[in-house]
Amino acid sequence: MSAMSAKNRRACVIGAGPNGLAAAIALAQRGVSVDVFEAEAQAGGAARTLELTEPGFLHDFGSAVHPLAAGSPFFSSLPLQKHGVEWIHSPAPLAHPLDDGTAVMLERNFRDAESSLGQDGKRWRRLMQPFAERWPDLAGEILQPLHVFTRHPFLLARFGLAGFPSAKILAHLFRSERTKALFAGLAAHSFLSLDEPLSAAFGIILGAAAHAAGWPIPRGGAQSITNALCGHLAALGGTVKTSVRVEDLAALPDYDAILCDVTPHQLLRMARGRFPTGYTRRLAKYRYGPGVFKVDYALYRPIPWKAAECLRAATVHLGGSFQEIAASEYDMSHGRHSERPFVLLSQPSLFDATRAPAGKHIAWAYCHVPNGSTVDMLEAIESQIERFAPGFRDCILARRVFSPSALQKMDANLIGGDISGGAMDLRQLFFRPTWRHYATPARDIFICSSSTPPGGGVHGMCGFHAAQLAISRLSV
Repeated sequence: MSAMSAKNRRACVIGAGPNGLAAAIALAQRGVSVDVFEAEAQAGGAARTLELTEPGFLHDFGSAVHPLAAGSPFFSSLPLQKHGVEWIHSPAPLAHPLDDGTAVMLERNFRDAESSLGQDGKRWRRLMQPFAERWPDLAGEILQPLHVFTRHPFLLARFGLAGFPSAKILAHLFRSERTKALFAGLAAHSFLSLDEPLSAAFGIILGAAAHAAGWPIPRGGAQSITNALCGHLAALGGTVKTSVRVEDLAALPDYDAILCDVTPHQLLRMARGRFPTGYTRRLAKYRYGPGVFKVDYALYRPIPWKAAECLRAATVHLGGSFQEIAASEYDMSHGRHSERPFVLLSQPSLFDATRAPAGKHIAWAYCHVPNGSTVDMLEAIESQIERFAPGFRDCILARRVFSPSALQKMDANLIGGDISGGAMDLRQLFFRPTWRHYATPARDIFICSSSTPPGGGVHGMCGFHAAQLAISRLSV
C-alpha cells in the first residue's frame, strides 16, 4: 500500500490486549490512522498488572512469565525497551520439585542443562538444541497459520516429527522419571490430555524457548509490556481509548477496517446478523478450551520450598511425576477435577523488588479445570503447594481467588476461564476459528484475537497477521 493511499485510510481495533495492540501498531506502521477501543479502564487484557490483594502488591492478572513475548518475531522488531520494557531472567527458567525434596531444574544454558539432567542430558540436548539454535526461523514458522510452502522445510519436518505425537509417546525418549516429569509440566501448558496428539509440540516449543529466549519476567509486571506497546503506538500516531465498550459494530461506521480482538461468540453478538448463515453457524460451533482457577497471593516472606533450588526460578511446576501430571490433565480434559491438580506457580518478586513492599513477596498459582467450572479448587491448589513447601499457608498475608467466571468478568475474552482463546486441539489448529482464519465474509471486518492462529500466548502474532490481511485489502 502506498503512503498516499494509507493517509486516507482509517481503522479501529476493538480490544487493547497484546494482539489488539500488535494489530494497531502494524497498521500504524503502514500509515493507517488507528483508534483502539478498550472496554476496561486499563489497557492490556490478560497482560495487566493490578493491586489485586493489598496496596503495594503488584500482581499480574494473567500472564506473568513471557518466553513467547521475548521470542516473538513481531515484538522483537519493536523498540519496546525504549518504551520501558526491561526483561529479567531468573537464574533458571523453571523448577519442578519432587516428593524426595529435590527439584528438577531447567537450565537455560545447554551445557548446564545437560549436566543437570544427568543420564538424559544428551537426549534432552539432541531434542531441543536444533530448535533453540534456529529459534527465529522456528518461531516465524509456527507463530502463523499452517501453510504448505515454507522457507525452512527441513526444520519444520523435524519439528513435526517430534511434536505431532503425544507427550506420552515422546517422553519415552527419556530414561529418568525426573526428566519425564519436567517434560510433562512443559507439555501440560497445552491444556491437552498428555495422550493427545500435539501435546508434545507444546513441550518442545516451551523447552526450546527456554534455551533460546529464556522465560523472562518484565520489570514491573506484564503491564510494562502493554504500556510499551501503547507508547509505541502513540509515537506512530495511534490512540487508545479505554472504558469504551463496543456492543455493535454498526456503531463504528466511519472506519475502512475493523479488527476485533475478541473471541468468535463475542464477534457474533457484535456483528448482529451481518454475517451469512453459514459463517454464523461455524462461529457458533467454535469450541472453547478448559478454564483455569487462579489465586494471587501477598506473602510475608518467600515460599519455603523443601528444595531450596526452587528459589532460583521465577516459574515452578507442581505436579510430581509424569504419571500424576498426565492423570490431572486427563481428568480436566474429561470434565473432572483432579484431587491433586497440576499447578503452575510464578514467584516474580524474588527477582523484581518493585512488585511488593520491602521484605514482602507475591506469587500466583493456577490449575486447569473444565470450562466454566464452579468447583472451588483453592484447597487443592494450596495442598499441592504445601506438599512441596511445608508452611506455605503461614506465609500468606492476603489472597485473591479467581474462579473461571471471575476471570471472565475481569476480561470478557476469557470465556469460561479459557486463557487460550479456544481449544488448541488438532481440529482447531487447522481451522481457527474457521478456514478463513482472520477474515470474515465482510471485507472490512477481521478477527485478531487468540482465537486465530497461532493461538494463545503473549506474542502479538495473531494481531500482526490479521493486520497484514487488512492492509492487503485496504490497498485494493
